[in-house]
This record gives sequence, structure tokens and C-alpha cells, in this order.
Amino acid sequence: QVQLVESGGGLVQAGGSLRLSCAASGNIFSIAAMGWYRQAPGKQRELVAAITAGGSVDYADSAKGRFTISRDNAKNTMYLQMNSLKPEDTAVYYCSARVTVYDFWGQGTQVTVSS
Repeated sequence: QVQLVESGGGLVQAGGSLRLSCAASGNIFSIAAMGWYRQAPGKQRELVAAITAGGSVDYADSAKGRFTISRDNAKNTMYLQMNSLKPEDTAVYYCSARVTVYDFWGQGTQVTVSS
């Protein structure tokens, strides 16, 4: 079992920045990869960025050049630095961890970008 707790969401104006955090606990040594997903009202949940245990990263096209995913293994925490935010980035952002074939999810944190 892995427990994930997100924080750092909020209301920001277009062009602003936010940093999301995801604190992991439990069986963290079995985590193969972690990721940030988001879900806007009326839309499907989509991958924003992912990072493997080895440090390889991947981004959705919408996030490339604006968002940066990172992890601090000493703090068991993953981050998503979001710059140049746009109103279309408004969504609930979820942290996810993959352990073998299982995905664990956090409760989500709301990000709202005003125009």
C-alpha cells in the first residue's frame, strides 16, 4: 500500500506559477513510477507528467516547456512546478504511484487559473 497526499493547489492569475507537492508514505520502495494527472469538469482524467524511479521524465504536449516534474527521494516527495499557467490548466490535479500493476491515487488538489 502507498498513501499519497497532494498539496499546493490554489487560485492564480494567468501567467502565474504554482508548485504542487505529493508526499508518499507506506511501501514507497516498491514504487516504479509516479505521475501527475488532472481532470477538468466534464473531461477525462489526463496525464500531465510522469517520472520513473530511475529519473526518466515524460510530459504531455500541453505541459512541455511550462511544467517541470521532480522528486526528492530523501523527503519521499514529488513536485510539479507549473509556470506560465493558462485558464485551460484549471483542473483537479492528482498524484499517482505505480506499484507492479497497481495504481495508487491521492485525493487531488484544485488548481484554478483566472484570466
